[in-house]
Amino acid sequence: MKNDLLVLSGHEVAALLEGRDLELIQIVQSAYETHAQGESSLPHSVFLRFPFSPSNRIIALPAYLGGEVNIAGVKWISSFPGNLEIGLDRASAVLIINSSQTGRPEIIAESSIISAKRTAASAALAARCLQEGKKTTQVGFIGCGLINFEVARFLLALWSGIEKFVIYDVAMDRSKHFENRSLEAFAGIEVAIVQDVEAVLNQSSLVSIATTSLKPYIADLSACSPDSAILHLSLRDLEPEVILACDNIVDDIDHVCRAQTSIHLAEQKVGHRDFIRCTLADILIGKATARNNEKSLAVFSPFGLGILDISLGKLLGELALKQNCGTLVKSFLPEPWVRI
Repeated sequence: MKNDLLVLSGHEVAALLEGRDLELIQIVQSAYETHAQGESSLPHSVFLRFPFSPSNRIIALPAYLGGEVNIAGVKWISSFPGNLEIGLDRASAVLIINSSQTGRPEIIAESSIISAKRTAASAALAARCLQEGKKTTQVGFIGCGLINFEVARFLLALWSGIEKFVIYDVAMDRSKHFENRSLEAFAGIEVAIVQDVEAVLNQSSLVSIATTSLKPYIADLSACSPDSAILHLSLRDLEPEVILACDNIVDDIDHVCRAQTSIHLAEQKVGHRDFIRCTLADILIGKATARNNEKSLAVFSPFGLGILDISLGKLLGELALKQNCGTLVKSFLPEPWVRI
């Protein structure tokens, strides 16, 4: 058994995680809190870029998380926006889980589903904190891909009072697909497709942004109500001047201040990071308040931490073992050389 490897396909990952939205939010919260307590190792993500295809990239996210999880691993995730034009998903990924005792790989799992769900769980967790019990009936979505669809699912798991989605995408066919999938999956939800970003901002006090933009294009948030919360998941949509004018919450300060994110551009503009008020974990553990009254429009910019992926990976391994799911590759690792 020590030389075996469990392989989980996308279909198996989806089946194992189905209906566990609230559980995943709790796992993400625990991961953030454990990280905030210093029980983690989280090197910077490594970006593999292609000289003649600047929109394409493959990223490695290595991580170790201690506490009750006590697991290590790495996510290897690609983003090829052009895939959408040929009927493929933008992102594809694989997760490798290693034993923290021996370092030996134990699980290989399809990870685009894991990545989407951990991102959505993180966004929903942030929304719950930043909304502070505020009644939320309408949510705006800028970018109509898988990530925002999962965000919609996780928000609905937290708020039974959500009645309407206001959505926008530069491609109308993606907006229509998002609308159709939402009407099929979420009973009682109304979906309104609008023609520009400003309409989303104007009609929604909670907005999730998940696009493939490489550089900022939103220079004005005056259409938002003063108490709005922006879930800036794609990280490169807001101009640095907008970031500087808002109450900024991130997942990890060192990680988000790199790779030309909007937060990174704002840091380059002013030469410091003082405009970042706190991390989400600071709010969760009571170290910081949910809102800064001096800058009431809140923006959550999560870089995306590998500790979330491996936390879900550990859960998958446990569920697969209980349900006898996945493919066990016997003797994947060689016999120890010292015994030969």
